[in-house]
Amino acid sequence: MATTMSKITLLDGGMGQELLRRSSREVTPMWSADIMLNEPTLVRDLHCEFIESGARVITLNTYTATPQRLKRENELAQLEHLHHAAMRAAQDAIELSQRNDVAIAGSLPPLVASYHPEVSLSFEDSLESYRQLVQLQSPASDIFICETMSSVNEAKAACTAAKESGKPVWVAFSVSDSHPEQLRSGESLKEALGALETLAPETILLNCSQPEAISACWPLMQASGAKIGAYANGFVSIDALYPGDTVEALEMRNDLSPAHYAAHAMNWVDNGASIIGGCCEIGPAHIKALALKLQSKGLL
Repeated sequence: MATTMSKITLLDGGMGQELLRRSSREVTPMWSADIMLNEPTLVRDLHCEFIESGARVITLNTYTATPQRLKRENELAQLEHLHHAAMRAAQDAIELSQRNDVAIAGSLPPLVASYHPEVSLSFEDSLESYRQLVQLQSPASDIFICETMSSVNEAKAACTAAKESGKPVWVAFSVSDSHPEQLRSGESLKEALGALETLAPETILLNCSQPEAISACWPLMQASGAKIGAYANGFVSIDALYPGDTVEALEMRNDLSPAHYAAHAMNWVDNGASIIGGCCEIGPAHIKALALKLQSKGLL
């Protein structure tokens, strides 16, 4: 059912790739966490650009600041500092924007590696770490997004921890680009949607997948009866990325201009999405194009 009368929540775009393009620092497997430690003003300023472009939800720059990833890089001692710095950057950006309608989303990502659920932890171990992240991020977070969830197990663990915060919880699944309607784990999206029914997150989204794959899954999302949304990536393929790699292994598409991306996203809006934004390689220009489209239809 189309959402012609409902206002749309516009998210920001991807932080990591955009920050690495702006940074003078060497690319590391810690991705944007290194920039959070050493160039926090870049993070603040990018948040500001997304807000100026029309985003009304900005996500904490903590995606790679999980206990497991930091431990792998011998940086576990930086866990609390990274989260405090990320919260400060987001809060400062909102203050600088002089807007009172921008929310902060806490980020609960895959704990070990994106797109590789085969290296994820057990439910109980995942739950313990997600609870730690929820506690760290709660002071600044209005919402929690369990994002790039690639298996039912990690989605349930992240959602369980996030629900304990008492704040709204959104769960975003990453689906296979080559086998739409499957998670990266091979589990069916339909099964994943059913597995979350008892946890009852406020919204189910698809993220960090190609827009074409998200569109292929859309009838299933519509049939779920849940509040739905999406924020796609702009990668050619994620197949070259392995746990511990740097994002230099991934290539940006050259056929996904702001106008092209907005066309994909507006199709989701026309078919029931209430929350849209962008993920990796979707920058402020893409979000601005989306904002203009939404404004032209009276949806923002």
